[in-house]
Amino acid sequence: METQRQQKIGRLLQRDLSELFQIELKTIAPRTLVTVTKVYISPDLSSAKVFLSLFGPKDKNGLLENFRQHSREIRLLLGKRVRHQLRIIPELFFYLDDSLDYIERIDDLLHE
Repeated sequence: METQRQQKIGRLLQRDLSELFQIELKTIAPRTLVTVTKVYISPDLSSAKVFLSLFGPKDKNGLLENFRQHSREIRLLLGKRVRHQLRIIPELFFYLDDSLDYIERIDDLLHE
């Protein structure tokens, strides 16, 4: 169960990461719509699990690996945005959120 503080920080990071991916980090995922679906913060606020939904690419796992390779750069840009709200910028771990793909697959099966 997340505390109120963890939830607030998660929402803050989710909003700022979404803006970063749309504006400043287009080179990491060209021709791809990146949506930050959820951010879970550890109890000590030192790490964050970032769940991404990727629309457009065929190789989603390869693109996810690209995000993992650029996590230090993303963390630096995020730190510049939230430096007045957070004392420590959490380490970012990226995961693929495939819940929309799962829903679409079930919907296709129901229509058959």
